Amino acid sequence: MKKTLLFLLFVSLISTGPSYAFDIKGLQPLAPYGVYSTFSAESLKEKTLGIAIGIERSNQPDYNRFTAQFAYGIKDNIEIDLTIPYITGWNDSADNVEDISLGLKHRFFDEGSYGPALAYILNISFPTGKKDLTTEGSFGGGLIISKKIGPVYGHVNILYSRPGTNRFKDDVTFAAGIDFSASNNFKILSELYGKKGYSGRLDKLEWRFGYRLQTTESIYTTVGAGIDIKNSSPEYRLMLSLTYLFKREAENIKRIYERED
Repeated sequence: MKKTLLFLLFVSLISTGPSYAFDIKGLQPLAPYGVYSTFSAESLKEKTLGIAIGIERSNQPDYNRFTAQFAYGIKDNIEIDLTIPYITGWNDSADNVEDISLGLKHRFFDEGSYGPALAYILNISFPTGKKDLTTEGSFGGGLIISKKIGPVYGHVNILYSRPGTNRFKDDVTFAAGIDFSASNNFKILSELYGKKGYSGRLDKLEWRFGYRLQTTESIYTTVGAGIDIKNSSPEYRLMLSLTYLFKREAENIKRIYERED
């Protein structure tokens, strides 16, 4: 009998693979107004529209994420953001959209000679995901701090979110990132992203790094990789995004006059 029980225990251990909790994407900054997931207090100029397409490949857990982002500058210090993530290959589940997130960012204090720029962000997520890909909606907000020292532009975020169901606990996120201007159109990026997630414990501490290239006046290409330094979940992720900014008409006219002069 003991031998039979030991054999069944052994079989159950070797047949059980690792299990992973899904990392909900949430609201994301539109490049170049952030690092990867760390927001900058800087915003799009008034009447400027930005769109971005992102691709992400995660390993252990294995899945692909495709993200569409939209942002619009209401004023020079106020913008609205929309993030629409779509998941394929997660846990043998059907491909599906995650919760869609909408947010408003307001910079209420401009950067000075010594003091940083300060902004707050308010966000809401709609329960558009299914099964593991949703928290049944959420709402929250947070504080954004940004400061530029020479070629280094640093950002710190503290964000809070409450899920739409009591099956999950409140989410607290800490993110700190820098972009280093190596040249006029090339920046080196680094970010530390930590989350006390919906499980109620610190379940993510990820280091992300890469670069951003401004290929034209309106196009930004961001490349990166991430490594979870706490749980190796994911073991690593690869990220690529392309951003296009539709400059407001007044700026385009100004550039034409400058070239004619």
